[in-house]
Amino acid sequence: MTDKATENLSPERAQEREEVLTKARAAKDVAPVIAQLSTPQKNEILETAAQHLLDNTSIILGANERDIVNGKEAGLSDQLLDRLRLDEERIAGIANGLRLVAGLQDPVGEILQGSTMDNGIEMKQVRVPLGVMGMVYEARPNVTVDAFGLAIKSGNVPLLRGSKSARESNKQLVELLQDTLEKLGHPREAVQLLPCETRDSVQDLITARGLVDLVIPRGGAGLINAVVLGATVPTIETGTGNCHFYIDKSADLDKGIAMVVNGKTRRTSVCNSTETVLLDSALSDEDKLQVVRALQDAAVTIHGDVEELSAFGVENAVQATEEDWAEESLSMDINAKVVGGVDGAIAHIQKWSTGHTEGIAAQDADILQKFANEVDAAAVMLNASTAFTDGEVYGMGAEIGISTQKLHARGPMALPELTSSKWILQGTGHTRP
Repeated sequence: MTDKATENLSPERAQEREEVLTKARAAKDVAPVIAQLSTPQKNEILETAAQHLLDNTSIILGANERDIVNGKEAGLSDQLLDRLRLDEERIAGIANGLRLVAGLQDPVGEILQGSTMDNGIEMKQVRVPLGVMGMVYEARPNVTVDAFGLAIKSGNVPLLRGSKSARESNKQLVELLQDTLEKLGHPREAVQLLPCETRDSVQDLITARGLVDLVIPRGGAGLINAVVLGATVPTIETGTGNCHFYIDKSADLDKGIAMVVNGKTRRTSVCNSTETVLLDSALSDEDKLQVVRALQDAAVTIHGDVEELSAFGVENAVQATEEDWAEESLSMDINAKVVGGVDGAIAHIQKWSTGHTEGIAAQDADILQKFANEVDAAAVMLNASTAFTDGEVYGMGAEIGISTQKLHARGPMALPELTSSKWILQGTGHTRP
């Protein structure tokens, strides 16, 4: 049975839309079953799936290699190819993520608060699953498994819409996850992969009111904006990471340099990569130059106001554009700017931040506290690299994304953030006057 919106579409488009809706209906049907799984059952699924992925590493790598070849032919950037690429170490990390989630406390059924009314009715607020959880994401096939693990442990059913660039990898991973479910006597429909041939399938997912309870986009600014602005089902915005790192005059300079170089170069294709270094104007020209040269020695290209940078000896800088200040580079490029102390740093961050992660190097406790209090971001790093904003590092096992919005969830999202709550009141035949 098709919906009215399908009637005037081309046969190919109608087939795609119906596939999305059919899978959404199947997810809705099995959601009550998954919601009632016991903690031991959930953990068995995750542990078994982890081993099944490891046992089929060569098959996964074969599928991923097809994606890499197709990606190179399509002209994908090195950064996107890095996000897409799997190897034995990354697959082992994905499997370990499932095991870590299995070892975490099950949030479902947790009593958030409770009391007894004056009339004797007992009331409590209890965590419950969200239901059908749509995921729209780009390139990274590890998100396929992370979403599955976190969804199952929190009693949800994931509907996964990965990118066309990772089609073969995602298809193989979901088949292996479904095989695990079936082997353990659970419905294969507890995880499903949606078509990715056209962008229209995203719109089908994010407008499936009544079938999908929540959609989480994870990717670049374009994808996130398209989902948030076009959705008629609730969404959680996982924003991009235009992350800054400020080095104050009170900083231990060697440590400050180590933190900013780590934040920039550890892995440039991730959202917690440092994109701008802010230098206190009270630093000596020699100290400022030392910071910039350390980045250049690490093969990082410096962008900024060339005249400002050359005034303290910086060579080979690139004139920054407004786009440089506003967006992620996701590459071995960083912006550098001199600011008027912590107030200047905070003002710059307020103008350009995406609200993801902002960091500072300082030894002055008052400066650190001011930065922590006044910077508006999901994560604030005091004398630590921006690279630490990561669900696994936070002890979450894995993350579904990093929320930069302020409602329901903010920062790395894992099990508790994938639940809602309901109130349960128990009386003895009470009626209300």
